[in-house]
Amino acid sequence: MKMVKKAVCLISGGMDSFVSAAIAKHKGYKIYALTVNYGQKNKKEISSAVKIAEFLKVERHLITKAALSWTKSALTDAKIKIPREIRKGEIPLTYVPARNTIFISIALALAETVDAGAIFIGVNAVDFSGYPDCRPEYIRRFQRLINSATKKTCGGGSIRLQAPLLRMSKEEIVKKGLSLGLDFSITWSCYKSGKKPCGQCPSCIIRAKGFSAAQTPDLIN
Repeated sequence: MKMVKKAVCLISGGMDSFVSAAIAKHKGYKIYALTVNYGQKNKKEISSAVKIAEFLKVERHLITKAALSWTKSALTDAKIKIPREIRKGEIPLTYVPARNTIFISIALALAETVDAGAIFIGVNAVDFSGYPDCRPEYIRRFQRLINSATKKTCGGGSIRLQAPLLRMSKEEIVKKGLSLGLDFSITWSCYKSGKKPCGQCPSCIIRAKGFSAAQTPDLIN
């Protein structure tokens, strides 16, 4: 009897998590999607995550809460404005303290619950940010934690933390998504809510550069 491969895929509503989950599906995993409502000011990304889960025909889509609205971040604190640019070498105001650590921990609990062998997360260390929880070293160290943190892994099983976009440029991510037949118009990258992306925040700018470099139109605009 052929063993069913299962993966928990963190889906935020943006391009990167969409491509990451699509890669998991392309590798033959049955997808258990996880979206976290962490108290972000922008709720539109959650509705985009729902569209992504439907597009990928996931086995299950869990939307759960992990309130981080009290953290000091431009994405959670109404008093902190979204920056117009990100300076290289600085951790930007859009960094949410411990966000990926919390997200992966919840994904790990879901992975044990559904007996998944992998967790996919769309973190990227090339075109983005300088976030400490998007670095290769962070992924390596979290894998070491997973290896000693769960009943499954301590019992001889395996849960692999996969970050397939970690070393890809935004141009490469766009091209990879298109090669997998993805509809990027259902994603939302803008740090703000609205009928259309603002086109001015760092995330919008990086997205635009990626599509431009890939020489393909971004149909969300």
